[in-house]
Amino acid sequence: METAVVGGCLLTGLRDVTNDLTVLDTRGHGRWAVVVPFDAAPVCARFERWAPAASWAPPATAAVPLDSWTSSLDEDGFSKGVEAIREAIANGDVYQVNLCRRLSAPVPPGFNVLGLAAALAEANPAPHAAAVRIDAAGLAVASASPELFLRRRGDVVETRPIKGTTSPGGHFLAKDRAENVMIVDLMRNDLGRVCRYGTVEVPDLCRQEHHPGLSHLVSTVRGRLRAGVGWAELLAATFPPGSVTGAPKLAALEVIRRLEPVPRGVYCGAVGWVDTDAVAGDLNVAIRTFWVEDGRLHLGTGGGITWDSTPAGEWEETQLKARRLLAVAARS
Repeated sequence: METAVVGGCLLTGLRDVTNDLTVLDTRGHGRWAVVVPFDAAPVCARFERWAPAASWAPPATAAVPLDSWTSSLDEDGFSKGVEAIREAIANGDVYQVNLCRRLSAPVPPGFNVLGLAAALAEANPAPHAAAVRIDAAGLAVASASPELFLRRRGDVVETRPIKGTTSPGGHFLAKDRAENVMIVDLMRNDLGRVCRYGTVEVPDLCRQEHHPGLSHLVSTVRGRLRAGVGWAELLAATFPPGSVTGAPKLAALEVIRRLEPVPRGVYCGAVGWVDTDAVAGDLNVAIRTFWVEDGRLHLGTGGGITWDSTPAGEWEETQLKARRLLAVAARS
């Protein structure tokens, strides 16, 4: 059942699947669903038919019991990771690192990732939601992402990193704003590698956004691409998203590799669409995202660790981010 629901459209009639990102800049090649895992090869899938997603009759799916989930890091292991990052910050190695854990459960009989995506769309609507099932590529993804990684319209590109999370009605801490500003600076530098000199700007800084069960601080960074820069070059300059890595990015990635016991997979990568004829596309940051791999269903959760972080506070933030999504999966 090769199907994608991205950008509010239902994609059917699979034509091509490739790992080559340069196809996204080939005029006349139509529209593609795109999945870029955090630590694996990208998948670009071209579909014959695009229709409004409202016309979609999603399949039913089995529920995933709450007690079937296990975590790649328990509270003690996650807390030790937080302290290790604080030590790296004290040593001057990094300013911030995003520490994540993977929740996993057996795929129950009758489960369909597209049905889960529909349940998420109803119970946990998100502005950058996406669903992709491509059996030929081993892809099964249901994303309820609130975060825009890259939006391109012609030569204008923007990113909207989320950093800073609280429960609805809660108060953002000084740590939340510090996290956001650090990642904004990182994304300015990333876009500056491929944008015309002097065009990178921050029109919105630390704006509050409210989503089901969570509130966030969101900023916008925008620029104009240099001539000859396509999607492959843009992703090479900006991926993985700074909001789910840390700063400086390369040092943060090294800490992530050391502290996280399993690969992130699709989680913290990007999912979305590209229209080669319109020179346009949107890719989300694949957070609040379920995916199937090796016969198990996975969901990632994490947060940005700074010097002001506490192990208990960061653990609770990962619980807060996952709680509503696991409940939706249990009711599907």
